[in-house]
Amino acid sequence: MLWIEKYRPKSFEEIRGQDHVISHLKRAARSGDIPHLLLTGPPGTGKSVAVECLAYQLYGDRMAENMTVIQTADLFEQGKKYLEGDERYGHLYQREQSLLSNFKNIVRWYASIRPLDSPFRIIVFEGASAMTREAQQGIRRIMERYSRTCRFIFVTSRPSALIPAISSRCLPFFFVPVESRVVGDLLHAILASEFGDISPLSDDDTDLIVQAAAGDMRKAVVLLQVSTGEECLGNLIRCSQTETGQIAQAALNALSMGDMISAVRRFETLMIEYGLTSREVLHEFRTAVRREYNDPRLSIAIADTDYTLTHGNNEYLQLNAMLARIIAEVFS
Repeated sequence: MLWIEKYRPKSFEEIRGQDHVISHLKRAARSGDIPHLLLTGPPGTGKSVAVECLAYQLYGDRMAENMTVIQTADLFEQGKKYLEGDERYGHLYQREQSLLSNFKNIVRWYASIRPLDSPFRIIVFEGASAMTREAQQGIRRIMERYSRTCRFIFVTSRPSALIPAISSRCLPFFFVPVESRVVGDLLHAILASEFGDISPLSDDDTDLIVQAAAGDMRKAVVLLQVSTGEECLGNLIRCSQTETGQIAQAALNALSMGDMISAVRRFETLMIEYGLTSREVLHEFRTAVRREYNDPRLSIAIADTDYTLTHGNNEYLQLNAMLARIIAEVFS
């Protein structure tokens, strides 16, 4: 069994590293009413599991009947094939209609369902930043129509991709990267549960996993399980190499060859497919740079971009400008 499922939190009390947000969600659950919500933050910080715990607190055994989760990233990436392959949408999917029309019809249908033993039901949009602007406009109108009997929860690591008409209607909660101490405590607890007093990993090995996870609790647990396998014991550095780190390395390699287009595509992959924020992309890129180069021009370009991103400037524009600057100043 995968440890990320085995040790997945089942209550608010089991969610680590997000005390401030969880306290507000617990208070809302006790009141029996919530507004529309926007849950943002890096991957692996507890956004999705917090929604599950909230729904269970609100509905108990009626949770499945009163909550619908739509994986918008998969839907808009795979298109109609996703709808055809998901039995939940079999009675709603209309082949002759566009993906956008099908999406709006599905959301409208679920929003119109009468809640069971509750004044409202919940629709959750996982990976909400993947929705097109047209899809978001359609959801805005559905939100207005069914606001009395349905609450919408948007979960994303890129809140800037949501139109103001949606984000302004939601109460925002930001999930921060989990502190290294908290991640380490969880990993040691898992090792104790799985192996007792005879852990296959040293404290240094565990610290390396915590560092590689960079505040992503899900990644930390996955790396821990992989690292306790025989093929990884004794070679933690190789096993803790992440996919996102490899993609950032590929972007750096492309820049060194003057290939701006490939570097941009690698960054887009990190943000769209892996759900990284612009600053997380910058962190992965900085790590790749430090491994191979000791060039102050690279450090200055990254630092300047980090500064502009903290002031809310267009993230795609700033990252692309950094890549162009690096090619011009370092690799030309």
